[in-house]
Amino acid sequence: MNYQNEVEEELEAWERTIKRKSSMISRSAKRIQSRMNELIPERVHSIVTASIKTMVQGVLVGNTYTVHPPKSNQALKVRDQQAKDLIRKYKRIAATEGAGTGAGGILLGLADFPLLLSIKMKFLFDLASIYGFDAKKLEERIFILTVFQLAFSSDAIRKESYDKIVHWEENLKEAPRMLEAHDWKAFQLEYRDYIDLPKLLQMIPGIGAIVGAYVNYHFLDWLGQNAMNAYRIRSIKKEDEHK
Repeated sequence: MNYQNEVEEELEAWERTIKRKSSMISRSAKRIQSRMNELIPERVHSIVTASIKTMVQGVLVGNTYTVHPPKSNQALKVRDQQAKDLIRKYKRIAATEGAGTGAGGILLGLADFPLLLSIKMKFLFDLASIYGFDAKKLEERIFILTVFQLAFSSDAIRKESYDKIVHWEENLKEAPRMLEAHDWKAFQLEYRDYIDLPKLLQMIPGIGAIVGAYVNYHFLDWLGQNAMNAYRIRSIKKEDEHK
């Protein structure tokens, strides 16, 4: 079995994970979280929502994140190894940041939201370069946001984002329309709801540092797995087109 066949088997397993319905425990936690959202101070909601809006604007039209030139003429196996190294690097960065802000209680806990968002976005921009895609292009930035939404959304939105990624090249001409039609408010709510419960625990004095390090490490690991596989799909399709 060659390397591409191995990767394709891993992508099939990933697809099953993406399309699998959330566990009963996860669904119960979601209902609890929805009720807890009503108890969270509006200040917290405002900071999270503003952070996500700023992140989206920075990705689409700003120069917030450094864009490295896309790497060319590299085998998929080489790109994958570089991606795994990048994931390990950013998991350490996120864990360190989470431990630091978690140790500071509520005020620093609030600061963690925009900091962690920035780390996640910088990771995705760097990953695009590894797989040979130019993140200076608008369509690639929309792809980055789609990958982000794939990782941090409810079942229905996750499946919808997955389908967009699988058929990305076929729908590339629709990128400007996709941007206009995208519900960014829903994007913000999906992400906020996904992270609310664990990030609130990070603000509890005494355990905040431990929770912050663990949660941030887990979030980057999950984002890394999904982003890597999303770019693998596109890389394989690109290689097949050139055969």
